[in-house]
Amino acid sequence: MKTLHQEGRYLRAKERVQEEKSFYSNLTAYCMVIPMLGLVNYYTTGFYWIVFPALGWGLGLVLHAMKVFGFNLFLGKNWEERKIAEYMKDAI
Repeated sequence: MKTLHQEGRYLRAKERVQEEKSFYSNLTAYCMVIPMLGLVNYYTTGFYWIVFPALGWGLGLVLHAMKVFGFNLFLGKNWEERKIAEYMKDAI
């Protein structure tokens, strides 16, 4: 029988795995679609429009990775957990 603490840890771990899975799916799609768009661009026009979807989706991918892996330029790593712990300590 699981305790509430163990169940909470399990649910957080499961959520984390789902977030990482979502990121890797996004990365895989990017690595497959952008080269195909590059080939279409190369064989159809002289204007290199491929840079726009590559940079736009690439920026989104970087932001997604920052969210999933806990890198925050402005607030630092694990900021949210530290604030929650601080507020919980103050509530006691």
